[in-house]
Amino acid sequence: MADVVGAGLRIGVVGGSVAGCAAAVAAARAGAEVTVYERSDGALEDRGFGIVVPPPLHAELVAAGYLDAAMPTTPVPSRVWLAREPGQHSARELARQEAAVTPCHWGLLWRTLRANADGATYHRGRPVTGVTRLPSGGAVIRTADSEERYDIVVGADGPRSVTRAAVASAVRPVPAGYVVWRGTLPLDALAGHPDQLQLVRAAWVTLGFRGGHGVFYLIPGAVDGSRLLAYAIYGPPPPPSWTAGREEYVRRVAEEHFPAGWAEIVGLGAHTSLACHDVADFHVPRVAEPPFLLAGDAASITRPHTASGATKALQDALCLERVLRASSSAAEALHRYADERSDEGARLVALGRRLGHAMVERTPDWAAMGPPEVAEWSRATLDGAGSYLYGSVRRE
Repeated sequence: MADVVGAGLRIGVVGGSVAGCAAAVAAARAGAEVTVYERSDGALEDRGFGIVVPPPLHAELVAAGYLDAAMPTTPVPSRVWLAREPGQHSARELARQEAAVTPCHWGLLWRTLRANADGATYHRGRPVTGVTRLPSGGAVIRTADSEERYDIVVGADGPRSVTRAAVASAVRPVPAGYVVWRGTLPLDALAGHPDQLQLVRAAWVTLGFRGGHGVFYLIPGAVDGSRLLAYAIYGPPPPPSWTAGREEYVRRVAEEHFPAGWAEIVGLGAHTSLACHDVADFHVPRVAEPPFLLAGDAASITRPHTASGATKALQDALCLERVLRASSSAAEALHRYADERSDEGARLVALGRRLGHAMVERTPDWAAMGPPEVAEWSRATLDGAGSYLYGSVRRE
């Protein structure tokens, strides 16, 4: 029957992070025998950066059993735009948008997906060295000490995917030319900044400056009931002559461009995590070619302004379950998956480039803007594309 194609299939998942665990949940729910290969033998749940997902997607994932309703989140209904007053160190509010998000802790999201993929065999510390299509159908996953045949191989192994080489070997990341600093701070770092704390309890904050911007929001901590302040700051990379650490450079960026209170928070040196990444993007024109399927960052990387990395991986998984249930063969399922998910990757990459151009490469005069200007800027930048991060602007 068409609705039970997943039953009896052997599916190998290369990569055991968020995309891989979500794909494992999907395949197991469709009735497949699933094996996951994760290269790292470390504690993935300790990764502490923040992510956000659209509230409707979060609700769908809870209802479908991918996520647990008890998994901590810190939802907020709106977005506040700020800039520094010209020639001063105070903040000026530019606009408020109805832009609901559900922030999560990456490690808690992974832990929940991993627990709900309990029907899959999960190999930690087993890097995949290669995948090979078999003339008779299916493919082989090779590790240092094994070769296993599968009917479908899901590549969920990130930007340097070994699986992608079998589907689109010519695809390479395209550098954006700027970087993003991601950090988290304990909530008590805001103890001396009650106005900022009050703001992030009710909204997520975008702070614009010439040549970049910062985003601030609360996420759950790894400890029950705790909260962290997460941020992402976009701007030019440190010059080659810079010899101090990344924390010192992001402090300098904040001191130069942020209102005093926000600069002080970034400069406290109390980070629980901090990393600097080059921004890049790519997408695979066709994200599945039997017996291979690409999911998450293996299929496309968008500039982080879209906040779509985890979101797309979770949507990929929901699509995978649907097509496995609705198709009469593995090949048909993969073709359906490619039809649905390939264009979405291209759309998000294009949107990320427009956002990067408007928010980093050619920023407006943020401090001169108010609600009408922010609304018009948002419409022009989106250029007809949908994004849950840009809602209606309040006129209050």
